[in-house]
Amino acid sequence: MTRGYKKLQREAYLANKKLHSTGLVKFSFGNVSVVDRSLQVMAIKPSGVAYTELNESDIVVVDFNGKIIRGSLRPSSDTPTHLAILKHFLHASSVVHTHSPIATAFAQAGVALKCLGTTHADYFEGDVPVTRRLSDKEIKSSYEKNTGRVILETFNSKDSKAIPAVLVHSHGPFTWGANWSAAIENAQALEYCAHIALQALKINPKTLKISKTLHNKHFSRKHGPHSYYGQL
Repeated sequence: MTRGYKKLQREAYLANKKLHSTGLVKFSFGNVSVVDRSLQVMAIKPSGVAYTELNESDIVVVDFNGKIIRGSLRPSSDTPTHLAILKHFLHASSVVHTHSPIATAFAQAGVALKCLGTTHADYFEGDVPVTRRLSDKEIKSSYEKNTGRVILETFNSKDSKAIPAVLVHSHGPFTWGANWSAAIENAQALEYCAHIALQALKINPKTLKISKTLHNKHFSRKHGPHSYYGQL
């Protein structure tokens, strides 16, 4: 079992170093978590440690209740949010949280990222939603856990596999994926789509959403049983 924990630490370390290399995070902002469902544990970046100073042994492994199983540092303060997502989105094996500037601007404005073109449609089968504001009571008590709960609430009637991203109101973006590489790519795609959308809206504030037919075409050619994008 110790070997399994060490392997998960290694995966989470590589994931967090990769996230830093994308330029989506600065200082100690953000984090990547990686889950091992067979062991019922999650590995995540420690709280407040800069990416440039991060060592593999710094990665913290916690169980699904947030109890530290391996590691001497405190896990990210966002740990309860990551756990909420991973315990409910069973298709996901990794969660990424950033404060990437454009996606975060949409989150702080409380505006969902609408699908304005095919770039967005290639990654997300619908608008990337924004959560509601947390109440004062939710902020004062179990803030990070309630952040996870409001994300789950937002996806009550949405497909979290087809839309692997959310904007947390007044906070920032979270993405997820089948593995940490996919979760990071989704974070990169989200920031890129947010940048394009912002520019489009500057050029034409009345820019309309992509047609449903074109949206479905672009998403289905990359995802699902009838996909044909790329090499087999």
